[in-house]
Amino acid sequence: MSFSDRRFSVSKGPSANELNSKIHRQFRNAHEGHRPHAGLDPSRASTGVVWCTERANEHGFQDVPNDWANLGQGAPEVDDDIEGSFDRPKTIDVSMAGREYGPTAGIKPLRVAVADLYNAHHRQGKESQYTWENVAVVPGGRAGLIRIAAVLNNAYLGFFIPDYTAYNEMLGLFKNFAAIPSPLSEVDGYHIHPEKIAEEISRGTSVILTSNPRNPTGQVVKNPELAEIQDIARDRATLIMDEFYGGYNYTSNCDGTTVSAADNIIDVDEDDVILIDGLTKRFRLPGWRVAWIVGPKEFIKAIGSCGSYLDGGTNVPFQEAAIHMLEPTKVLNEMKALQTHFKMKRDYVLGRLEEMGFKIKNVPDSTFYIWLDLRSLPEEINDGLNFMQRCLEEKVIVVPGIFFDLNPAKRRDLFDSPCHHFIRLSYGPRIEVLKKGLDGIERIVKKAGAPYEKPT
Repeated sequence: MSFSDRRFSVSKGPSANELNSKIHRQFRNAHEGHRPHAGLDPSRASTGVVWCTERANEHGFQDVPNDWANLGQGAPEVDDDIEGSFDRPKTIDVSMAGREYGPTAGIKPLRVAVADLYNAHHRQGKESQYTWENVAVVPGGRAGLIRIAAVLNNAYLGFFIPDYTAYNEMLGLFKNFAAIPSPLSEVDGYHIHPEKIAEEISRGTSVILTSNPRNPTGQVVKNPELAEIQDIARDRATLIMDEFYGGYNYTSNCDGTTVSAADNIIDVDEDDVILIDGLTKRFRLPGWRVAWIVGPKEFIKAIGSCGSYLDGGTNVPFQEAAIHMLEPTKVLNEMKALQTHFKMKRDYVLGRLEEMGFKIKNVPDSTFYIWLDLRSLPEEINDGLNFMQRCLEEKVIVVPGIFFDLNPAKRRDLFDSPCHHFIRLSYGPRIEVLKKGLDGIERIVKKAGAPYEKPT
């Protein structure tokens, strides 16, 4: 079967630009939902970021990573030179307990510290408070999401696109629920409105999964709108809130405020709200693989238990080392430093992109991502895959927007996607890496003869 024989869900088929593009053919052949015989020969199951890194390795990234600007990976800088930030441990003490298997729900002292942190930052003055039994410690965000998925009952699970790429593989892995996509509108910045939640519930959706703050668009749903969403879902649907970017909040003048649905929960054991966060993003320790899930005790007991057959639990010495980091005042000061520093980097990247002629319709108010529209560029580079290919030639890594148009059931061809003409650009790396990467993007824009005007 050739491309010309293939039936497409919306368009008549790939454009000539796609047919003549090596990177498009490579993408289609690597992902079963875009093969001429879709679903018959799944040869790869990597997330978007990993797939892009594999392409970069083909261009030499793995051999000389310091020569490259990786603006694709969703990781913050891990150095100790952010003003006002506490130093990260450089050595880890291993106790005798740390040599043993740990509880699959996490060690109790860390679970207590997480509960205390949420109570101090989000439950002040509220009758219902979290306890250690409301917390499960998990070996990273993906492992946490997989544990949550494993304990879900038969249900329609609603998710919004664009969103975090790893949801795609997770949602396609389990058959105990049906994943139902719901596209968000570009016109209003891919915002999740309360009316959208009500619409999902009215069509029978009983579980809703979303990142907030939003990956990849860099937008956040905050109160009072977030509270309204939770009121609509209360007693009608389970909300799974991926809050890994909650500390990267620029909406409150960098005062350290963290965005979390925990603010609006009435009863921590009755409200069906499951939160997931960890050290990975806002504590800038992605290599530690220490994360947590917060929710009703009934959920947490099941989530903790299923770790016995899914992942075996989290590294005990790193859990022990994490406890002292979660003291509430220390965390508040850390978040102030984080927000001030990353907002500075955001403004630098936006300024450079605007100088190149890019129009930023929705300035990100959270995370460390920019959802960059390429449609103003010449046709040969105005889609995410071809633009990524040019970036690789300049030793720059970005992630095409197509990966965030989640398609777990492989029911539609992603080249119809409205995300096709976007990339996700990360300003997580150090400022010197950002400069190197933006210099490379500037060279691409100039070589393509795209409009490029320095401000007068």
